[in-house]
Amino acid sequence: MVKSVLGSTLFFFAAPCVVGGLIPWWLSGWSSPHFWPAFLIVAAGAFVVLRAFIRFVREGRGTPAPIAPTEELVIGGDYRFVRNPMYVGVVTAILGQALLFLSLAVLVYGVIAWAVMAAFVKGYEEPVLLETYGTQYEDYRRKVPAWIPRVRLRRP
Repeated sequence: MVKSVLGSTLFFFAAPCVVGGLIPWWLSGWSSPHFWPAFLIVAAGAFVVLRAFIRFVREGRGTPAPIAPTEELVIGGDYRFVRNPMYVGVVTAILGQALLFLSLAVLVYGVIAWAVMAAFVKGYEEPVLLETYGTQYEDYRRKVPAWIPRVRLRRP
């Protein structure tokens, strides 16, 4: 568990914090915020990402990093509503910053970041998850949408 926590913490600062925080701030020209209510969108996205990282350690007993994957398929928490809450959270934070800084460059970056993440999911993550977890992942993929969160839980 300690290894999972340390690995996830390092990956958190290396990936989502850079992609979803440092790069948008740099693209905005290091400007000060213009539209403060958008900070709530940024915070909501960051909160979802943080919850997903914690879920990977607790439920999956691993990290989100491809070099140290989970032992179990992570399907609890926010993963009940959307298959990619970590990516959805990062993109939400980026788009929130586009509004916060009133920056077209950050908005365009957010769209490009989502496209790159979606391509990575389709080209790498989904095939690996299918190979690793087989019918368990196939069933999960059939029931839970990839990008737009399901509002209600399905009843058994």
